[in-house]
Amino acid sequence: MLVSKFGGSSLADAEQFRKVKEIVLADKNRKYIIPSAPGKRGEGDEKITDLLYQAAACRQVGSPFLHLLERIRYRYERIAQDLELDVPLEQEFTVIASKMMSGVSRDYVASRGEYLNGLLLAAYLDFPFVDAEKVIRFDRNGVLLEEDTNSLIADTLSALPNAVIPGFYGADEDGVIHTFSRGGSDISGALVARAVNADVYENWTDVTGFRMADPRIIPDAQYISSLTYRELRELSYMGASVLHEEAIFPVRRAGIPTNIRNTNDPRHPGTMIRHSADRTEPEHVITGIAGHKGFSILTIEKDLMNAETGFGRRVLQAVEECGINFEHLPTGIDTMCVVINEKELAPHREQLVARIVELTQPDSVTIHDHVALIATVGRGMVRNYGTAARLFTAISSQGISIRTIDQGSSELNIIVGVDEEDFERAVKAIYDTFVRE
Repeated sequence: MLVSKFGGSSLADAEQFRKVKEIVLADKNRKYIIPSAPGKRGEGDEKITDLLYQAAACRQVGSPFLHLLERIRYRYERIAQDLELDVPLEQEFTVIASKMMSGVSRDYVASRGEYLNGLLLAAYLDFPFVDAEKVIRFDRNGVLLEEDTNSLIADTLSALPNAVIPGFYGADEDGVIHTFSRGGSDISGALVARAVNADVYENWTDVTGFRMADPRIIPDAQYISSLTYRELRELSYMGASVLHEEAIFPVRRAGIPTNIRNTNDPRHPGTMIRHSADRTEPEHVITGIAGHKGFSILTIEKDLMNAETGFGRRVLQAVEECGINFEHLPTGIDTMCVVINEKELAPHREQLVARIVELTQPDSVTIHDHVALIATVGRGMVRNYGTAARLFTAISSQGISIRTIDQGSSELNIIVGVDEEDFERAVKAIYDTFVRE
């Protein structure tokens, strides 16, 4: 059994709907379909969800919003007309407008993009429509109740051989709509896949799986045919964003593979993400490279800090008191570094330094800004001697200074910090060394 989620670009217009229908009907095992709201049809176009958020913002401040609903309605009516669908869109938009005038929540407004697209897709596929508010359960604070959701989906779909369930939203026990964060239809699809114990969770989008590096830096970066959820987690954390990072947890726990596919190139197998690696040796030592800019390294130096009980705890106490999350903690015998997002650090900079000095009496505290972190990830690294040496040599051969190094004991990844101005060159150097050579 396959559960298939289709993103906004896959359902942006009638032509994309036709592609989706062809994909769904090409395999009778595709039973449950999760649609996003229509995305951009091309350069300069707008996503339906963005327009809905604009309408909600206008309503909140008392500005006119009906003209935005008209633009949104036109998009759906155009799809329905082109596909010759008989869906009561006028009635649906009358309900939406009425609820907005009565002060309904922002989440309700945003959720209508998926809801309406679900109605259209269900009619086009001739599948039953299951409103997500009936099966995706949140508490009153908007926190997902995963086990309740699992039971509701399983019970509802057990009686339906096929169904369309819109993504992105659900409801609490009072019927109040709540949404996931942007891109949350990925999570909805994963929840459905877990509940029906799918063989594979398919995530159809406009890219052909994950690449080994950002194509904006490496235009010809190879596609990754297979990776593990642990590798995906590392790459996603450092900026590789094809799949919503929270979407992996329901299917990972259930041992269900996720297949990233391209709606516009359905013959390509895409990227298969599994709980554990298959038995074949990976083509390259590394699986992928990811990273991003905007970090600061706070360095605390003190002689014999390693012999001072509780030193690290007191440093982190200062960080916690300022309400800051830290990224990494590279350490030495007399040196401790805390890697922090620059934007989080900025409003607490002086306060944090003063508190660290008060708690630890260090010899010095310095901050190095404008740092980029690069994660080189791969399950093959643990079986290949000299991987770290090759990586550091690749970077140093370009005259790039490494500001920090962090390698986990699992040897699944090596994270290095470099100056932002050297970020792209460092990524290219690593890619050339491990993939091209």
